[in-house]
Amino acid sequence: MKNENPTVALIGPGAIGTTIAAALHEVGRTPMIFGRTAHAQLELRHDEGKIIVPGPVHTIPAEVAAPFDLVFVAVKTTQIAATAPWLAALCDEQTVVCALQNGVEQPAQLAPFVAGATVLPSVVWFPAQREPDASVWLRAKPRLTLPATPQTHLVVAALRDTRCQVDISDDFKSIAWRKLLQNAVAGLMVLANRRAGMFSRPDITELALAYLRECLTVARAEGANLSDAVPQEIVDGFHRAPVDLGTSILADRQADRPLEWDIRNGVVQRYGRVHSIATPISDVVVPLLAAGSDGPG
Repeated sequence: MKNENPTVALIGPGAIGTTIAAALHEVGRTPMIFGRTAHAQLELRHDEGKIIVPGPVHTIPAEVAAPFDLVFVAVKTTQIAATAPWLAALCDEQTVVCALQNGVEQPAQLAPFVAGATVLPSVVWFPAQREPDASVWLRAKPRLTLPATPQTHLVVAALRDTRCQVDISDDFKSIAWRKLLQNAVAGLMVLANRRAGMFSRPDITELALAYLRECLTVARAEGANLSDAVPQEIVDGFHRAPVDLGTSILADRQADRPLEWDIRNGVVQRYGRVHSIATPISDVVVPLLAAGSDGPG
């Protein structure tokens, strides 16, 4: 039955995609994997060892025989347009597309490309990073949060009994905005070119808290139910993190790749303007991130 054993594809075998592929492979549900590079296999390292996911990574959309029940999209939002041929081949109106991406605008961003499929947003709660040898290092237990929708059961069925925990929330908007606040303040790491240890500086802690309070005001205007304690909780999380913990936007900056500045940071400025909320810190951070991503210079 589709509900119990959906056919599963994954686009984007990066850090997050490899983690999901490995979790599925470990329980005998290896997805078909699609990407730009034809890797022979994927490797996920974790505290207990490693998982090898056999290839190939398929690179030719025209070779897809039929649409899939469930498609995980694990590419960054800067790469969505480039995935259009895969999405067109893998999706139809019966497909559920689970967006393993940052931001609070996932359905709107993917809708033009998914051939009428339902886009299911998610919040990804695990640090996974690509290593120089192309393996992925998973530094914590993987967990996803999904909204309570009729389509959510398909992802739950696919990931049942895997190492990836799936939580379902009746207030998904609040959780998504909380994660966005965490991602937004991580953008400061790009401007400093430093990892999580930088948050131990009192001046960075003060800046981070001010920025997070600005973001919190915008999130509440958008309907998120978040307490006054959230900025301090997020900063405390960075204080507890390994000093060498990076973030995907920092890795992209150091590799001179386009940055997800708009959906992680620009979104706060954009919605602030919609609600006539002053965003003075965003008004400095966003142009600097945009210039670091797109130039010129």
